Amino acid sequence: MELLNKYPSADLRVYAVWFNMYPGDHRSNWRADLLSDPRVTNFWDEGKLVGRWVVEQKIVDHPRSILWDAYLLFGPEAKWEDLPEPLIGWGKPVYHRRHKLRKEILPMIEPAPVAEQARVEVDSEEPQLGAPMPSGAPTHFDLMVIGAGGAGFAAAIRGAELGKQVALVEAGTLGGVCVNVGCVPSKTLLRAAEINHLGTRNPFEPGLRVAVEADWTALIAHKDKVVSEMRQSRYEDVLAAYPEISLLRGWAKLLGENQVEITPVDDSNGAGPRLYAPDKIIIATGSSSWAPPIEGLEEAGYLDSTAAFELRERPESMIIVGASSVGLEVGQLFSRFGTKVTMLEIQDDILPEEDSEISGQLIDYLREEGIVAETNVFITEVSRNENGYRVIGRQLGEDRVYEAAALLMATGRRANTAEMGLEQAGVELGTQGEILVDEHLQTSNSYVYAAGDVLGRDMFVYTAAYGGKLAVDNALDGAGRFYGTVALPRVTFTDPAVASVGLTEAQAYDQGHEVKVTAIPLELISRPQANGDTRGLIKLVADKTTDQLLGAHVLAAEAGEVIQTATLAIKVGMSVEDLRGTLFPYLTMVEGLKLAAISFDKDPAMLSCCAG
Repeated sequence: MELLNKYPSADLRVYAVWFNMYPGDHRSNWRADLLSDPRVTNFWDEGKLVGRWVVEQKIVDHPRSILWDAYLLFGPEAKWEDLPEPLIGWGKPVYHRRHKLRKEILPMIEPAPVAEQARVEVDSEEPQLGAPMPSGAPTHFDLMVIGAGGAGFAAAIRGAELGKQVALVEAGTLGGVCVNVGCVPSKTLLRAAEINHLGTRNPFEPGLRVAVEADWTALIAHKDKVVSEMRQSRYEDVLAAYPEISLLRGWAKLLGENQVEITPVDDSNGAGPRLYAPDKIIIATGSSSWAPPIEGLEEAGYLDSTAAFELRERPESMIIVGASSVGLEVGQLFSRFGTKVTMLEIQDDILPEEDSEISGQLIDYLREEGIVAETNVFITEVSRNENGYRVIGRQLGEDRVYEAAALLMATGRRANTAEMGLEQAGVELGTQGEILVDEHLQTSNSYVYAAGDVLGRDMFVYTAAYGGKLAVDNALDGAGRFYGTVALPRVTFTDPAVASVGLTEAQAYDQGHEVKVTAIPLELISRPQANGDTRGLIKLVADKTTDQLLGAHVLAAEAGEVIQTATLAIKVGMSVEDLRGTLFPYLTMVEGLKLAAISFDKDPAMLSCCAG
């Protein structure tokens, strides 16, 4: 009530912010006392901000957040729209805005005394050049994370958990590739395509008839909604729960040692770049789609997967160059909605990184769905006219011509390292712009670590998050942790899906193992039989001398749900006999791993259900 007494003549109004995460606690009493004061009413549409909090009370400490009650006062002159932007349109659970309130709004309406500001300028370890620090932000950071995707968020959160002051630098949309333009939108649309496909391929007819009508434009809108909700809940709201993390909106450039220049996204005041000197730096700027230099390609223009998922009209036909995970997922997706798809791959097999037996079966299944899939095609020229695209490719010494309404390049990704001053700052780069690191994810600049796609390998969001945390532990705590991906699972979300971990048969031979392999078709596994979908196989690779499991490769509708068991088996060094002796629940897809292990010595076709 002290601040209320400071303005006895004002017709004060209150904007109330409270957090009912734990109903029935003691807060309700003092909230009621405040709102019953005769000088305070519960309106804000005609209030004027007088520059003080009425109450800010810390309620409870929590491992991930601190809960607060806060109130802002207004006088009679100003309008609601005059309030600072973060308070406008308040429609989300307000505890998600706590960080913004405490670090941006409070200093805006109650600036520090002049003497204190002067002391900060003199004592700060940061150069006082260019744009001012964000209101309420610390003047020195223990850790600066550049990039707010999977690796960046994991690194920033880990720094906060260690009690450090963290700057998270991002010029674009929070969340990076996966939630915005990669995993989430693609898997949302792939699930819709799978349901749509049931209208033409239903294993339970005539007992069950499925009628499906697709609206592409509405599906894209639904995809956008899913992406927006997940970005809000998994990134924006999570960020707000960590007051130790300050979000700096801008582009980063390294100047040497631990010096970083941030050019703000919004430089409307013309202050220019700002210099920082954090104790340690994590670079997690991710990657972008890349296309090789092909005659006429840049002039013709093309889609990448990001642009394809934004199309409001589905093209009648599409050429996809590149048949690894992205190209295959996008191709089957569009095909199942009616687009005539042609896939062109330069290697001998689609999914060239996978076991050739898996790739060989998958290409047959795609062709059965009407997809044209060709390998050993080297693209030499691209052109475009009013009728669409014309692509010339050389296949086994002969020129082939392909035509379609749309062209999508799915030829890989490259690290986002351009114009960051990395090499000038002593950060060594590889031939494709990737950051080179040691086994602790430290770069050639001792202040700088890197994680995620920017390393140019293991481009999965889960390895990015793993690397982000590991880099912070090593940078701030000197933990000496090693970055290891011996048992790294990967999934291609086609239908049937491809999932694998460990060595392929060819890789095992190349590494000098005395190899034994087995592969069983899904027809021998009970769950696929019950599902009416026996497309695929499970293949295991093992060392013949030690019996150690070296690799597992699955082609099945639920391959991604099966592979984690094999991942754990390889991680802990299980043998084929260990896997064979493990109990698996019946009528599950993962039971196929045990049957595959049994098939090294027995014919599973000669076993009854569950017999092993």
